[in-house]
Amino acid sequence: MRPTWLEVDLARLAANYRLLTARLGPNTRVIGVVKASAYGHGAVPVAKRLLELGVERLAVATAGEGAELRRAGIGAPIHLLGSLHPDEAEDALAAGLIPTLATLEAARALAALRPGALAHVKVDTGMGRVGVPPEALAGFLEAVEGLGIEVEGIFTHFAVADEDPAFTRAQHERFLAAVRPLKKRYLLHAANSAAILAGIATDLDFVRPGVALYGLPPDQALKSKLLPILAWKAKATLVKRLPPGQGVGYGLTWRAKGDEWVATLPFGYADGFPRALSNRGFVRLGDEYPPVVGRVSMDQTTVLLKSPPPPDAVFEVVSADLDPKTSLTGRARELGTINYELATLLSPRLPRTYLHR
Repeated sequence: MRPTWLEVDLARLAANYRLLTARLGPNTRVIGVVKASAYGHGAVPVAKRLLELGVERLAVATAGEGAELRRAGIGAPIHLLGSLHPDEAEDALAAGLIPTLATLEAARALAALRPGALAHVKVDTGMGRVGVPPEALAGFLEAVEGLGIEVEGIFTHFAVADEDPAFTRAQHERFLAAVRPLKKRYLLHAANSAAILAGIATDLDFVRPGVALYGLPPDQALKSKLLPILAWKAKATLVKRLPPGQGVGYGLTWRAKGDEWVATLPFGYADGFPRALSNRGFVRLGDEYPPVVGRVSMDQTTVLLKSPPPPDAVFEVVSADLDPKTSLTGRARELGTINYELATLLSPRLPRTYLHR
């Protein structure tokens, strides 16, 4: 254990899951997205809890992420999102994953390794990154299935579901128009977190919530009752009083103006506390917000105190709320980024504790 750790509240995860599923059609099922270590929260414990809650399938971004879940004894279907590269085919099959196909090269590599392999096909309806053009879908499916691959499902991804409902609905219509003429019935899915909250494409076979499960609003202006499930806490390793003029940290970019109390906290940018918060970030201690002073270093960060704290005082590095100074959402706004980038930066070396209350 370290004197800095993450607390992940699985009861809040359950509450978020129920909030999302209440918005779904009666026959719509859930693919829980646990890529990037469940957005920094820990893939295996989160995936196991989601399956207990009723999630039928999981989704990851890399074959290695899927293999981690398999080693933990998870047997549920796992989708490999993104367009399969031929070099990934062997690892994807070894982990028993359902790959995404958007190129014939990947389909040929898959078929050569395992005739009859299961896959989903992605359609590009406006995101512009990955997928078969809608007008080419029928021909692509014919070619892929001609190789002996079993295409189980077809899906798309929304580009601006948290910003532009009209464009998102247009994407959804393009998707439906592409699959309607098909003679075979495929499993269909399109809605990400923001689309679920907006009520778009929530009546297909599956939805794919990710960031909303973790209580991080997919758009900072989006109002919902989602509960952040993660808190980051720390205890000071040293508290000392600095004389006037004493500098702190690399480059001595901050100096004490008078006799000032400074606490050294045992984390840094290697743990996912951005160096950009040097001399501008905050942590929370009770009702107070000690500011970061000096540069954030790889393993240590210093904050300015009004007075010495109690010996076992616990600082909140990330608060499990929407606090503008210390939550992932508030900090992302301060840094000009998104809350789930900050979540995925949280280092594996931070101990994670899972709460079931």
